[in-house]
Amino acid sequence: MKAFLILEDGTVFQGTSIGSAREMISEIVFNTSMTGYLEVLTDPSYAGQAVVMTYPLIGNYGITPDMESKKAWPDGYIVRELSRMPSNFRCEGTIQEFLVRQDIPGIAGLDTRALTKLLREKGTMNGMITTDESYDLEEILPKLHTYRMGDVVSEVTCSKKYTLENNGPKVALMDFGAKNNIIKSLSRRGCEVTVYPAYTKAKEIIADHPDGIMLSNGPGDPADCTSIIEELAKLYQTDIPIFAICLGHQLMALANGGKTYKLKYGHRGGNHPVKDLKTGRVYISSQNHGYAVDAQSLDPAVAVPAFENVNDRTNEGITYIGKKIFTVQFHPEACPGPQDSGYLFDRFMDMMGGTK
Repeated sequence: MKAFLILEDGTVFQGTSIGSAREMISEIVFNTSMTGYLEVLTDPSYAGQAVVMTYPLIGNYGITPDMESKKAWPDGYIVRELSRMPSNFRCEGTIQEFLVRQDIPGIAGLDTRALTKLLREKGTMNGMITTDESYDLEEILPKLHTYRMGDVVSEVTCSKKYTLENNGPKVALMDFGAKNNIIKSLSRRGCEVTVYPAYTKAKEIIADHPDGIMLSNGPGDPADCTSIIEELAKLYQTDIPIFAICLGHQLMALANGGKTYKLKYGHRGGNHPVKDLKTGRVYISSQNHGYAVDAQSLDPAVAVPAFENVNDRTNEGITYIGKKIFTVQFHPEACPGPQDSGYLFDRFMDMMGGTK
């Protein structure tokens, strides 16, 4: 079956329908990872977006147990070539079967290189995936121009608090769309992790007396999370150690008077170099975000930049003065991606007093 990707600038790409045949409108973004497509599909940070994979062959090892959440989150999936015969001893099915089961529409067979270059030149755009060969551009384009992601954090967060027992420090993880490997990274270090819904009040978390607080990754525009930002400002006032990743990093900056802005086409992939401004050392990181913190908007008496993106000099981390708080834009838990910055979890452990 033919399928079409229609962008808000009027560009149309044609390919073959994969997954669900339903029509969808979403923000179109691209990911440069060569492996880890299943982790990309199950990363809650992609809620409200359709993902273009720049690597030309996707699905060659099929569906494995490496899911970052219980379901897939992207609105759509776009690839150059979809492997129909995966080969892996852990394989539990094909991507095609997975997309159908998850009701995600997609397209294979279009020129993802040309599409990615267009998104880099013009910036992230909204788009529609449709199998309707009689589509009407004049009717579709206004819909694309008005589409907005909305409140996606409420869609991806857990519905109620739950705890993963362990013998080490007690960590309160605020779930804005947390990847499983954040929890696993803490659990491997002996932490007892209690996961809280995104809109939990600060007083409830404080009353549970955690040894540390983890702010997770998540989707959407951080500036839309006004009620969460208000609660983080209250957590900042405590002496509880705090470590934040991705959206959590942006929200903590907003809670302390900083500003965020939308990147032209975002950082999504497993090959982004970040520089530790204290040591000068560069780490290769896994990233997935469309917004960044404006480092110039931070009061230097409150917070200072800790990491910087080597490619475009955008902020990649912040250290808060006089507080046991540090935040990073990239993903130290990786999966998919390099493990270079996994030591940051050890730093968080030290802030909480180490293993118990």
